[in-house]
Amino acid sequence: MQPFVLHVTGDFACFTRPEMKVERVSYDVITPSAARAIFESILWKPAIRWQIRRIDVLAPIRWTTLRRNELAGKLSLASVHSAMRHGVGQLAQYIEEERQQRASLLLRDVAYRLYADFSLTERAGPDDSLVKFAEMFRRRASRGQCVNQPYLGCREFAADVSLTSPDQAAPPCPPALRGEYPLGWMLYDLDFTQADDPRPRFYRPVMRDGVIEVPDWHSEEVRG
Repeated sequence: MQPFVLHVTGDFACFTRPEMKVERVSYDVITPSAARAIFESILWKPAIRWQIRRIDVLAPIRWTTLRRNELAGKLSLASVHSAMRHGVGQLAQYIEEERQQRASLLLRDVAYRLYADFSLTERAGPDDSLVKFAEMFRRRASRGQCVNQPYLGCREFAADVSLTSPDQAAPPCPPALRGEYPLGWMLYDLDFTQADDPRPRFYRPVMRDGVIEVPDWHSEEVRG
């Protein structure tokens, strides 16, 4: 199957490093999991699984800092279960009591070309096929339809997305991105084999002239 290509831009992005516990710090570029979420925002079905194949970084990597008001905590799952069982419970959170101001190191003025394809899962039915879902995706992407607003790492950072032909030449690599740049360990995606205990998996991407080749999920390069 020829890969689908999306042109993605945004004013801000934050692909948060999991090792940063308090302040949000973004990776240098979009992660495969964030890229997958953009494709799934257009078409998500239990019968298909998206695989990111390549990421083209089209704009120089620029940074900015931002302070935002965030909640100090979140509702506990035990409180939610208790309220469901008994019909009453304290599920309110008051911003004035739990507000914290935190700094974030964000990316700004980002632009990517994302290449991906999909395969059928064990939940595919007898009437499901690659052709069926491919046509569905092309139709929805060309019309700007989506399940939810595509975003760049955090939901407040909306993304502008357009479908692009795989045969269309990519824009020239910005001078600042020419050469080979190892990006260190980066989050690849979460393994939901155990739904109640998802495990992160990582890989070590190398950007060559603005292009990152993404290994397959089952590749030895992906560890977790």
